[in-house]
Amino acid sequence: MLISQGPIIAELLQIYSDTRDLKDYEILHSNSNHLKAYFERLDYLAAQDVKDHLVRDILGKPGYESVLKAIVRFRNVYSLRLELENANAILANGDSWGVLKKFTHYSNYTQLARTEYQGSELKPGDTVAFIGSGPLPLSLILLCHQHGLRGIGLEQESDRAALSRKVLAKLDLSEQIEIINGNHFKLPSNNGCKLIMVAAAAEPKTEIFEFLANVLPSGTKISYRLYEKGLRRLLEASSSLKLPEQFHEHLRIRPVPPVNNTVVFLTKQVC
Repeated sequence: MLISQGPIIAELLQIYSDTRDLKDYEILHSNSNHLKAYFERLDYLAAQDVKDHLVRDILGKPGYESVLKAIVRFRNVYSLRLELENANAILANGDSWGVLKKFTHYSNYTQLARTEYQGSELKPGDTVAFIGSGPLPLSLILLCHQHGLRGIGLEQESDRAALSRKVLAKLDLSEQIEIINGNHFKLPSNNGCKLIMVAAAAEPKTEIFEFLANVLPSGTKISYRLYEKGLRRLLEASSSLKLPEQFHEHLRIRPVPPVNNTVVFLTKQVC
């Protein structure tokens, strides 16, 4: 069923009004059920069938850039909360893989990992790096566990990096996946990586891609994810990302349910 612009804007403005002044700590630790309801409502709205021109109209409205930016921040921080909760649940439970498979987006990430593996023409034994791996590095976990790869995760928050190492140890993946506490500047030189993945929440995107354009050898493959469909475009901070000229887009794989993300594959061109 198609929905109109008016109710969507009204609901987005309500969520913005109620969440814009919240600190990250409050979003991560609040016991209020309202925050969960807002997060779930955003996911519901994002899944609705809308015309592209409606999304363009909302994106183009004067003053709405700050509204959408605040909503994206809230959604990203609440997503981090879910990762933290699931990471700690894995550590507290004897059936660590069973807990992981109950994660809300597990099937989504399983298919995304398959897309990354096939789209980059990876082979068992290859090494991949993930910038912005987070406290629950699910992409690396599934790529390494299901496809026999080796992984390097870069996480700039030290407590999240430490938590992810504990999760990997509980899943018996410590020998396959290394977690480095740092941002993109900590990417090891001569790392032998066949693919560099940039997380959807990794920021600042422009700086990250400019750095990669300057340091990666020609021929290196890079991937990132974005939303291109319907209202999900409103929840993507980097939908208008302008890539450095050194990168050539050689493949774009659009989503098939349960996946919502388009995966874009780039190659560093020969200079």
